[in-house]
Amino acid sequence: MIFLKLGGSLISDKAKPETPRLEVMQRLAEEIAIVVRRQPELRLLLGHGSGSFGHRAAAKHGTHRGAVSRSDWSGFAEVWATANRLNRLLVDALLSSGLPVISFPPSASAVSDSGEIILMALEPIQRSLENGLLPVVQGDVGFDRAQGSVILSTEAIFRYLAPALRPELVLLAGIEPGVLRDPKSGAEVVPVLDEGAAQGIGLASAADVDVTGGMADKVRQAFLIARAVPGVVVRIFSGAEPGAVQRALLGEPLGTWIRATAE
Repeated sequence: MIFLKLGGSLISDKAKPETPRLEVMQRLAEEIAIVVRRQPELRLLLGHGSGSFGHRAAAKHGTHRGAVSRSDWSGFAEVWATANRLNRLLVDALLSSGLPVISFPPSASAVSDSGEIILMALEPIQRSLENGLLPVVQGDVGFDRAQGSVILSTEAIFRYLAPALRPELVLLAGIEPGVLRDPKSGAEVVPVLDEGAAQGIGLASAADVDVTGGMADKVRQAFLIARAVPGVVVRIFSGAEPGAVQRALLGEPLGTWIRATAE
């Protein structure tokens, strides 16, 4: 079982509102299809970020901070619509590559409390995997018991699903080559990041709009996933180079291995 996230920065231009990278999406879809054809028994859960679609709309309306007024909830619906547009584009690329994908938007079944997912429909995703389908989840809006609305990151969704689906490998593909020892200079990818060592790394948030916290939150969620499933390998790497996602799915150790401290 593999979880693969295609980051919003990878499949969209986060510097330009609602600008998809259609050629990149198609390339990534074809790389995934090659692996699935080569390993037909592979169970794969795909997720993706919302990039310059959902993040900008969420920042505009403050959806990640909660919703109370009619205007807030109108903004919630707008964020959902923009995130859904990107999901449709990616799903179409995957379908055109012959992959039997089915989308499971978290907004339809997930509920959180103070930003933490407390329930989400598992059985439909499990049944899709059992029947050889490729389920797709995404960064999405969600209903929150404490604050009304929330933005659910793909990593948070993976974290919730991991104990039930038990992935052996979790791949978080973005445009950065991994966790950088010095993000400001862009020098040196950290090959292995343990929880203790993470405190000494400067984890800057993304330069562009990112209401889920950028790299710092990605690393935090990655550690939580690693703790949730003992033995799972979690990697943060770049999918920008042609063939990188394919190689990572086949087990090549790209980017940074996020390793939980043994209890």
